[in-house]
Amino acid sequence: MRSYVVGTAGHIDHGKSTLVRALTGTDPDRLAEEKLRGMTIDLGFAHLTTPAGREVGVVDVPGHERFIKTMLAGVGGIDAAVLVVAADEGPMPQTIEHLDILTLLGVERGVVALTKSDLVEPDWADYVAEELRERLAGSTLAAAEVVPVSAAAGSGLDELRSALDRSLSDLPARDQGGKPRLPVDRVFTMAGFGTVVTGTLIDGALTVGMEVEICPAGHRGRIRGLQTHGTVVERASAGQRVAVNLQGVTMEQVRRGDVVALPGAVPVTRMVDVRIELLANAPLDLETQARVDVFSGSTEVGARVALIERDVLRPGEHGWAQLHFDAPVAVLRGDRLVIRRPTPSATIGGGTVIDPQPRRHRRTETGVAERLKTLAAGTPRELVLSALGLQLKTRDEVAHALPALSTAVLSEAFELATEAGDLLAAGATHLVTRPAWDALGDRMAAMIEEFHRTNPLRRGMPREELRSRLKLTGGSGAFDASMSLAAQQGILVDEERTVRRPAFVIELPAVQRAAAARYLELVDASPYAPPGPAEAGLSKEALVGLVERGELVEVGDGIVYRPETLDAIKTLVLAHIERHGKITLADYRDAVGTSRKFAQATLEFLDGVRVTRRVGDDRVRGR
Repeated sequence: MRSYVVGTAGHIDHGKSTLVRALTGTDPDRLAEEKLRGMTIDLGFAHLTTPAGREVGVVDVPGHERFIKTMLAGVGGIDAAVLVVAADEGPMPQTIEHLDILTLLGVERGVVALTKSDLVEPDWADYVAEELRERLAGSTLAAAEVVPVSAAAGSGLDELRSALDRSLSDLPARDQGGKPRLPVDRVFTMAGFGTVVTGTLIDGALTVGMEVEICPAGHRGRIRGLQTHGTVVERASAGQRVAVNLQGVTMEQVRRGDVVALPGAVPVTRMVDVRIELLANAPLDLETQARVDVFSGSTEVGARVALIERDVLRPGEHGWAQLHFDAPVAVLRGDRLVIRRPTPSATIGGGTVIDPQPRRHRRTETGVAERLKTLAAGTPRELVLSALGLQLKTRDEVAHALPALSTAVLSEAFELATEAGDLLAAGATHLVTRPAWDALGDRMAAMIEEFHRTNPLRRGMPREELRSRLKLTGGSGAFDASMSLAAQQGILVDEERTVRRPAFVIELPAVQRAAAARYLELVDASPYAPPGPAEAGLSKEALVGLVERGELVEVGDGIVYRPETLDAIKTLVLAHIERHGKITLADYRDAVGTSRKFAQATLEFLDGVRVTRRVGDDRVRGR
């Protein structure tokens, strides 16, 4: 049987904690100050088993408006809510604000407990219940049952448990295969155990011995022990209230609002793209650049709002925005946010994270809203394509940009996008969308063709020059991947140091072709001491063309050999070294019958390509 988490909500003094104590047998007010004042000021926790056998963790929240931030820290991961309204008072200001918060967080399951029903006449209780149903209309709890109860008299408790069962009966299961996230709502130490944190496990599973990271600070530790509902377990699953005993993390290194996750699994960001919805009863317009307080999970952080496509949102309106946080935050796509005015404090709206790691948007930038619409409503395949954008990225980089998608879902998305022709593999490491590649491939071809036009006697464009001009993000890996795909598609020929278009060949100017033929004849006639190009009337540019075409190899300034001659020289030199252990300049000069100038240039070239290695005046085999 899966576990569930239910949170209370409602106005102060309407009996939330008393009701939890009656339902569970546990007093959620654990602080001495709470017992002294008779008022909940921090989160309380309890556990119950429903008539259908469902294990339910209960989070009891404060009802006073001064502790609304504490309330928000407790309801971020709940499955359902028990909205508590006293029959003798009816809906009050915090009733409405708590209901607004539940709606903004998308809490669609729950019941309404009409407490203190023994203090009013049945007709009055019916009247309050009807008023409540009108208030619930338009909220996510519109279909919630209203159950009269009295914790003092013990009446209605069984009916409330059954109503809670019904509200949870067809609740979709949480993703057990996702990446685990535990927003921390309480931190304490235990003698002999060390640091303990508690929270509602949103996704995935935690196991004893697992290495975890405290986000956003980045502290690493291991899970020493786990408890759910007071029972020691080896594994905790999504949807459970969990206490985690951390090894290697001090109490000072973790606080309420942090997230326990797998190392590197949850992105830490200073800004997010969101879809904002302003409450219809919001007390103000929301203007771009406004300061707000943002609540996500158990996190509270200040932020500046940068609206997209408009300058102001009015009550009841929604729109796209980028939030710039005052401090790093660990959030995922799809996370719900609550937005409050800092002073005077009031809940004004909420939002959904669309992109947890966007780039900063400029006011004049176009197409941002369209991209966000795709991200908001897209399938996993569309999300993968959007995450790639116009860049080449590795699968791991795409997965990091979409941490809310499991490995299995991502793999299927990659496969579907590839089959549809929307996604291409660039080399063995990178991926690129079809539109991005078409544009990049055209740029590469145009750059190389322009180089050929302006340098007709050079074999190709230097590879590093192409890398520099393309300015690809992702470093050398992305560039090498693009070269691999470009070569595969016949856009270019990659010759290690240079790249060229496949059809390109060096054509000497017509006036130099005859001189080139004469010069090659002279080189063939004196292969080890070829004449200079001027003897055949060959220009320096034409000589470069012959070298680039591979008909000659230049070993020094104006000194060239036929490739086959250079191969013969290498063989001769190495054979001499094999017999004598070394070769001198004079040895080489005498062996091929050449001059000192040619011998020196040739041996220095062989040193440069590591065929030989100079030791004093001698050469030995290179390394």
